[in-house]
Parts: sequence; structure tokens; C-alpha cells
Amino acid sequence: MSKPVKSPPGRPRSAQSHQAILQAALELLAEVGFDRMSIDAIATRAGVGKPTIYRRYKSKQELVADAIESCRQEYVVPDTGSLWGDIDALINSAAQITFTPLGRQTVAMMISTASSNPQFAQVYWTKYLQPRRQAFAVVFERAKQRNEIQADLDPDLVFDLISGIMLYALVFQATTEPLEGYIRRTLHLLLREPPS
Repeated sequence: MSKPVKSPPGRPRSAQSHQAILQAALELLAEVGFDRMSIDAIATRAGVGKPTIYRRYKSKQELVADAIESCRQEYVVPDTGSLWGDIDALINSAAQITFTPLGRQTVAMMISTASSNPQFAQVYWTKYLQPRRQAFAVVFERAKQRNEIQADLDPDLVFDLISGIMLYALVFQATTEPLEGYIRRTLHLLLREPPS
């Protein structure tokens, strides 16, 4: 009599299901947009039941924010020893995905969705923008300790200004120069020493 075959532990399958859910959400986001996509459609495309999705996510907004985040590389706060070295590292990290055609399309979708859906805007702010804003503040605090910038410079305000400029340039393509250069030029304008 043969021994019963044990089923493999559930974890790898769970990880596989999670990837399938994120991929399905991204595909539907590109095909029909946020407002027209549904948890039913995501579950069907991912080959999972709706309870599998709801065990992980409380809402469609949270799922989509996580799906978008899954496209991006892990965010690491740079520490090159200088403000401009850190800023270059931040810009280069953003450029790898955000400045691609898919990145531009995703940014346009996020702006459109966030402007009409406060829940999505809040989830995306909490899961994506706020951690990056905090990391930016760490870079600026180090620069203050090295006396590279004024002690009273507000890193949150600088981050918000740069984010606004970057989103503007991505959506409207307002400049012919590479976006990395456009953002560096803007930062130099913001951070230059005031006249004495």
C-alpha cells in the first residue's frame, strides 16, 4: 500500500497567489482603469477566490496601492556622505521606473484617481508618499549636521515642491531636457545660498 502524498506547505502557494493578485490588479488597472476594475475581476484573473484577496486587503484602494508599489524597487535611504550625492541617488532611483513610459502612465492614472477618489489618495499617501517624504527628511537632517544647508530649511516643503514639479513634468512633458536634469536644476534653485 502506497503512502499518501503530503501536500506541500501552504506558504509558497500563498506567495504565488499574492503575486497573481498584484499582477491581475496591475493588468486591469492598465486595461480598464481604477474606477471600472473590481475585486471580482481581480480574483477571476488571478485565479483565486475573493476571500483570498480580502484576507490581505481591506479595500480595492489598498490593493491597488500595493500593486503599484510592487513594481518599484525597494526604497533605501541613501547615505553617500554628501547632500548632492544623496539627492543624485534618490533621483536615479526614481528614474529607473517612474521616468519610463509605463511609469508616466501609472503617474497619470494615480493623479486622475486620487483627484476623484479621496480613499485612494489617502491610502497611496500613507503607503507610498509618506515613507519617501520621511526618507527625504533623513537626508536633509544629515545635510544640516554637515552644515551643507540652512538649519531652518523645511525638508517636507522641499519634498512637496519637487514632487509637484516632477508630476507636472511627467504628465505634461514640459521640458525637452532629461527629467533627472530638470529636477536637479530645480533643486539647485531651491537650495542655493541666499544673498548675504
